[in-house]
Amino acid sequence: MYLQLGRDYVVNSRDIIGIFDLENTSTSHRTREFLANAQKTGAVVSLSDEIPKSFVLVEGPVETLYLSPLAPASLKRRVERGYKGMEE
Repeated sequence: MYLQLGRDYVVNSRDIIGIFDLENTSTSHRTREFLANAQKTGAVVSLSDEIPKSFVLVEGPVETLYLSPLAPASLKRRVERGYKGMEE
């Protein structure tokens, strides 16, 4: 199953490590450090010119962090609907 993150970016849902609310998680010092480090290493892909609402961490040969304009709840629903669609 694949998850559309915004614009034309799609990832395999099996590769998703986590979907995070950017506003709530960025209050943590550790999360800010993690995001800054990901930015420094070039692992961040911004999917919107607007302020992102969530970030999605995806594993692969290189972990990638996608900044999405979609709310975490919307992304979660997309994943859940995708799995339901596969079961039917």
